[in-house]
Amino acid sequence: MSQTPVVLTALVIVFVPGMAALYGVGLRGLGLLASSPLFGVASAALIAVGFGAAGIDWTPLSWAVASIILIGLAWTAGKFLRLHPAPSARSTHRWLLPTALIIGVILGVWRLADYIAEPAGISQTNDAVFHMNAVRFILETADASSLHVSGVIGGSGFYPSAWHGVVSLITMFTGTSIAIAANALTLVIGGVIWPLGIAWLTVAMTGSTVVAGYSAVLSSALQTFPLLMFQWGVLFPNALSTALLPAAVALVISLPRLSRGSARWRSGVRDGLLVLIVAGSLVLAQPAGLLPWAAISTVWLSFWLFGNLATIGRARVIGFAAAAWVGTIALWLGLAQGTSGSHWPPFRRKLEVLLDVLLNGHVLIPFAYGVSALMLVGLVVAARRRDTRWFVVAWFGISVLYVLVAAIGSPLIRDGILGAWYADPYRIAALAPIVVIPLAAVGADAVVRAVAGWAHRPADDLKATVLGLAGVTVFMIVLVVLRPVAMPAFLQGTYDRESRYLAAEDAFLDPDERALLESLDELVEPGARVLGNPSTGSGFGYFLSGVDVFPRTWSPPASQSWAVLGAHLRDAAVDPDVCEALTVYGQPEYVLDFGIGEEGPGRYELPGMTDFSGQEGFELMAEDGEVSLWRITACDQ
Repeated sequence: MSQTPVVLTALVIVFVPGMAALYGVGLRGLGLLASSPLFGVASAALIAVGFGAAGIDWTPLSWAVASIILIGLAWTAGKFLRLHPAPSARSTHRWLLPTALIIGVILGVWRLADYIAEPAGISQTNDAVFHMNAVRFILETADASSLHVSGVIGGSGFYPSAWHGVVSLITMFTGTSIAIAANALTLVIGGVIWPLGIAWLTVAMTGSTVVAGYSAVLSSALQTFPLLMFQWGVLFPNALSTALLPAAVALVISLPRLSRGSARWRSGVRDGLLVLIVAGSLVLAQPAGLLPWAAISTVWLSFWLFGNLATIGRARVIGFAAAAWVGTIALWLGLAQGTSGSHWPPFRRKLEVLLDVLLNGHVLIPFAYGVSALMLVGLVVAARRRDTRWFVVAWFGISVLYVLVAAIGSPLIRDGILGAWYADPYRIAALAPIVVIPLAAVGADAVVRAVAGWAHRPADDLKATVLGLAGVTVFMIVLVVLRPVAMPAFLQGTYDRESRYLAAEDAFLDPDERALLESLDELVEPGARVLGNPSTGSGFGYFLSGVDVFPRTWSPPASQSWAVLGAHLRDAAVDPDVCEALTVYGQPEYVLDFGIGEEGPGRYELPGMTDFSGQEGFELMAEDGEVSLWRITACDQ
């Protein structure tokens, strides 16, 4: 509860600008609330890029002023286009969906908060090193531009930094630590943005607020999202992008309804601007999100076009559909080829992967029998209805993606189709809930209606609906309390024994290591560089202290000079190659001894960066338990 102001600040940054701007162009109700993070994320990241190019400091005040200007532009566009407010979905019981959303938010926040455990907990994972250091870099340089943030590791070029920019704003507004700000945004992403988007997608697909209520309550039922993206990696940008996807798809499929009552060209301009906002939001959060958004939207568009064949005309329908698919395929191939390709091998046999999909046991997560049963019922119901049949195709497409990544080893598939995700099964598995949860909600509604029919009650009876919602809520409470959420290592076939946020004695960053890193700014002079083996957790040093601890990411430099240091730094007094190698990295004055390191994906054992006690040319500066800081004196002139 002590961090409630931080969470509220995160909610304001993510939601308020979008709610203010999109209200001005006619969005209302759940659509306004669920789509506002799309604008909030896109505007923050675009403002950061503009500020970076113009040399304007990234501060809460400058962000707020620029946001107000963008909101004003949105209202001006709305007035100029004379757009009518979009009609809301019809609801017999207006309280039902808000209640379900509150339940869904509470359950989602509960599950994530229980896993993180400590407000200031740090994900003990490789990618967390880069992401946390990038936020520190933004705070120190006052530059959150996606074109500049990779400078934290001496890089250049584009890197999606929407997540990092928002975390930096939370930190600056509240004065809290980077870790607490990051965890607050995690709760907002998985516990608020996600259930709102899932509920709106369900409304847009089915037209039913009752089914959307089931969807909201079930939104955190699967471990594959949102929880998995905060376990593996840790993939903060992917988590943000994936959480935005349901609302991004819902916005596209809601465009015909949003345009009712407005002149075609006026609504067309507004629709184009909304699509650009969605695209910008996904690109600046994590560009891989563009692909499922484009593919699912194109599936819907194809069904919608052919469903309006008589009105639009056969030639136009075929032309529009073909153009949409050509564009989607081109985008897909372009993004896949624009990455470093496949990093992960297949790991499942054909029958196993089919069971994974049908029973939602992706990446060796235990089968989700209850949700899967509802999903299978929902697939049958959706396939029988003309207006929801397209969603079955969308489910099939997402399922095929997982089958490919889990069971197919062809380089053409892994690089050419799955390259945008580095052929990482975790990232692709996280897409499944986007289609599974709405289908499970359709299944839940069908079950409730069937039970009501057997009890000779009207299918839309309020009592039956309330009992159904209560039943789904109880199911979710039991699920959250009893179902284990250990993160599986799919290649090894093992599972985490506990949360990756817990700073245990054998963790990547143990309590003694964190304490020493947090005190570095008091132990070394300003501007000093400190070396460390990043496989021991030392890479968190810059984020925790502001001291230039090198490397600032989880992987060490791939150079001969670093190889010399990793193997022989402790022999600096007798090996002249060591001093020469140190000059390559700016003649660092200090080195951290956090042990030899460890083997594993992205981890390295560096025997030259440990056991400095008794070695000539090293002076002990600080010690905390089994970890220590040493001054390098062997190369002093």
